Amino acid sequence: MAVPTNKAELAEAIRGNYLKLRTDLDGVPEALSREQTLEGHAKDTVMSVHDLVAYLVGWGELVLKWHAGRNAGQQVDFPETGYKWNELGRLAQKFYADYADLSYPALLDRFAATKDRILAVIDETGNEDLYGKPWYETYTLGRMIQFNTASPFDNARKRLRRWKKEKGLA
Repeated sequence: MAVPTNKAELAEAIRGNYLKLRTDLDGVPEALSREQTLEGHAKDTVMSVHDLVAYLVGWGELVLKWHAGRNAGQQVDFPETGYKWNELGRLAQKFYADYADLSYPALLDRFAATKDRILAVIDETGNEDLYGKPWYETYTLGRMIQFNTASPFDNARKRLRRWKKEKGLA
């Protein structure tokens, strides 16, 4: 899919990529969801499907935190307080730990709720505010949302489908 350039395309990219990914996630037995055999986010690492979903929830909730902070007139730490852009592997580990106590079904519910909250932000934000001006450095708000939702959903689906094929779940 082409990179979204407006509000409608962004919402559709998120919805479409989420639905495809969710179908694949729903096909993962809970008993396998914590098996550490999926290609990891950092080079030469492995993770579980649970970790993959935790990563997506973590980034989605960061998008919501950034948006809320900016709306409140606060200085926002990008990507997250205590992390630099060159420490995303460490941030991924934080996300895995943040949601480790949730069951796989509860984590999937959290993923759905986070996606719905992001879609609500898009719905209540005008196209000009999403795509008409830089929001973080040279990136628009719409592009920052897309970088952390629709794009990683697509990447996660590819990773998950390879894993499911290896496991005989495809």
